[in-house]
Amino acid sequence: MAGDVDQGEAREGETRAGAPRRDRPPPARNQRFWTALAAVCVVPALAFGVKYYQDGQLLRRHEQSIKTLGPEGLFLFSSLDTDHDFYLSPEEFRPIAEKLTGITSPGEFEEDETQDPNGERLILEARMQPLQMDTMTKSKDGFLGVTHSSLSGLRSWKAPAVPSSTFSASQFRVFLPPKNKHEVGDTWWVIPSELNIFTGYLPNNRYNPPTPKGKEVFIHSLLSMFHPRPFVKSRFAPQGAVACIRASNDFYYDIVFRVHAEFQLNEVPDFPFWFTPGQFTGNIVISKDASHVRHFHLYVPNDRSLNVDMEWLYGGSESSNMEVDIGFLPQLELHSTSPSTPLFIQDEEGNIIQSQGEGIEPIQFVFEDIHWTSEINKREAQHHLEVTFYPFKKVPYLPFSEAFERAQAEDKLVHSIVLWGSGRTLRETVLESSPILALLNQSFISSWSLVKELETMQADEQNLVLGQKAQLHLEKYNFPVEMIVALPNGTIVHHINANYFLDQTAMKPEEEGATFSFSGGFEDPSTSTYIAFLKEALQKAKEFMQQ
Repeated sequence: MAGDVDQGEAREGETRAGAPRRDRPPPARNQRFWTALAAVCVVPALAFGVKYYQDGQLLRRHEQSIKTLGPEGLFLFSSLDTDHDFYLSPEEFRPIAEKLTGITSPGEFEEDETQDPNGERLILEARMQPLQMDTMTKSKDGFLGVTHSSLSGLRSWKAPAVPSSTFSASQFRVFLPPKNKHEVGDTWWVIPSELNIFTGYLPNNRYNPPTPKGKEVFIHSLLSMFHPRPFVKSRFAPQGAVACIRASNDFYYDIVFRVHAEFQLNEVPDFPFWFTPGQFTGNIVISKDASHVRHFHLYVPNDRSLNVDMEWLYGGSESSNMEVDIGFLPQLELHSTSPSTPLFIQDEEGNIIQSQGEGIEPIQFVFEDIHWTSEINKREAQHHLEVTFYPFKKVPYLPFSEAFERAQAEDKLVHSIVLWGSGRTLRETVLESSPILALLNQSFISSWSLVKELETMQADEQNLVLGQKAQLHLEKYNFPVEMIVALPNGTIVHHINANYFLDQTAMKPEEEGATFSFSGGFEDPSTSTYIAFLKEALQKAKEFMQQ
């Protein structure tokens, strides 16, 4: 053993001294090894060099584009350059070609495999009353950067793009429930939302919608009757479409649905103008095999004083400021003229008779009455839809007057959200929190009101009591959203502005100036801050009652 060790040590010494070893790789293997090693080192460096070169090229193209087109021209160019390589492909140039030639190239929508060439047909009519321009709260020509060209698409949209269109009854299959949804009250996503806190919002700098896919194709076809550029998936949440079974029997469903989509009204060279109705809603009565549609109705609700959001850029880049306004749209709807009917029928001898067509006297069909074996009312079905879109609506948000009546009856405080626009930030974050939902359900009656609605109540001489409550709320209101807690008699006990609230939740607890404590045990600062606000309101209410 000792001899073996000594021999090993001798060999190791010979190797260190440079003496040749019998197990040393032959020269060819050494060469391949060093070549492979060099490749391993060179390839990443080469890739980095290529990336550095490409980035430099893009930067030079950007600088050259600024010099050639200017900021506003580059903005318009970038809106067409969808792959951001500073070159326009024929496909990217297509919107300009269509604008200049007036010829629209055939669409690339997916083939709708649900159409039955021999099936029944349903005729839909589109009706529209344009936006009432005087309901826009601040957008007048020459004010706040508003130019006539900014509103050109809005001003010119006076009538539906397609007043009437015929569809196959089988196309409406997209509204049928999946196999695991068959009970009255069940809801499901017809078009799922793809937005979340990680994806963020979709860009504003677009003129033409992406190619619809799957069930989006038919929804796009319906909305295209209103305007040629509908975006089935809106930029902001809520996004998509949800349906609910309102009534059912052995053969038919009555399905209530809700869609959140928007339109792009402007074209190049005007900057993008986004027209976003508060919602599209409606219902369809359809056979369970989609062979027959008894009734179809899709519309923008007009039961509130303002029902449309509008946003548009008035600068030369995506980062330019957005102008925002709201307004009232009296009518935008699709309605079936009658139940779907077959193209052909057979007489008693088996001869085919055409039932539709020009110059043909229409055949009178008799349809049986539908008796539902299970149903809920429309309001309850719409509430199911609303909660699916807005989890914060698990707490009922009542109209202003109804909220105070309920609070009086149940001896609770009124939790009011008073806002100018959508209140998007609140409804998608803090108001969805489970602890806040529990506290609101336990101790408050909630209300959601637009400033304009309260102003109308304040001016109503026929209801001075309600007008006084509205006035008290307006006195505490500051743009954009005010959260207010009041006694049933209208007395304000506590309030906080949304901007101030967000500033507070952005501050760390130890920072000087943080108003609320985060010691409530909740990890989310906005949740603990809002709970502190509500609990402080409850305490102040006790003090008011003791006075």
